[in-house]
Amino acid sequence: MNLGVSFDGLRARGVALDDDGNVVARAAAKEVSSGAAGVISELRAAGKNARIDALVLASDPDPDSKSWGFGLEVDGRSVPVSWMSLGNALAFGEMVAGAGRSARNIVAFSLGRSVASGVVVDGRLLTGAHDRAGAIGWLSLNPVERDDYRRLGCLEAEGSSAGIVKRFAWRVKSGDESDVVARAGGNLANVQVEHILEGAGAGDGVAISIVRDTVRYVAMAICNIAAVVDPEIVVLGGILETSADLMLEPIRQECARRLPPFLQDRVKIEITTLGEDAAAIGAAHFAAKETAP
Repeated sequence: MNLGVSFDGLRARGVALDDDGNVVARAAAKEVSSGAAGVISELRAAGKNARIDALVLASDPDPDSKSWGFGLEVDGRSVPVSWMSLGNALAFGEMVAGAGRSARNIVAFSLGRSVASGVVVDGRLLTGAHDRAGAIGWLSLNPVERDDYRRLGCLEAEGSSAGIVKRFAWRVKSGDESDVVARAGGNLANVQVEHILEGAGAGDGVAISIVRDTVRYVAMAICNIAAVVDPEIVVLGGILETSADLMLEPIRQECARRLPPFLQDRVKIEITTLGEDAAAIGAAHFAAKETAP
């Protein structure tokens, strides 16, 4: 049994695969501090304590990611533990088991608590010289210099769930009226990205404007990556999956305006088929690959 555990902000999710690559167990935890151990324990129990061959942890590509990996001892036996970026886990999962199964060149792109992306070129993950390839949150998409751009990266500051909420709050504080605040109990401080997406779906003008700007940022990021790596398919996840009815077609239309002519009719833009477990599934499949004879 191979395990994959993904970390996105404060949440941990895990899956276990049997020897045939089938998902036999799923688990989730809200706190990373106890999440890994808790998720692994749940996966073992759901998998009837089958032998664990390997564990891969997937997280945002921060400088300390490789250092917090831990040794795992199960039933007196040491289990190999390795790390990969959240984006690469997404891309690998889509290539092996998701929307990109028929492709050899894939870009996976997810918006959520963080912005993550992974790239597969000719069937191989693009990792880079420092294992940091796919740090898409640092794409510079706005010439304005801001402190949060320098701390987080431009796309992360604008396109993560926190960035989307911040842009909405700025609009309301500047005097724009929105029913989204009422959806959050009448308190602007309680607004979450889900309230904004619901408001956009219900026709709220400010929320629609925020979603449109998010679409533009996403499309610019997709087109910048596509122009460099020439993918067959771009797979979208996270917020882009849960709000596909609002954002998928506008993203496709915006990309059609920005992609080079030789790519406009050739790059497919699709929603993940793996859901919110996509990165954990990719990590588990990567663990299986690493332990394959």
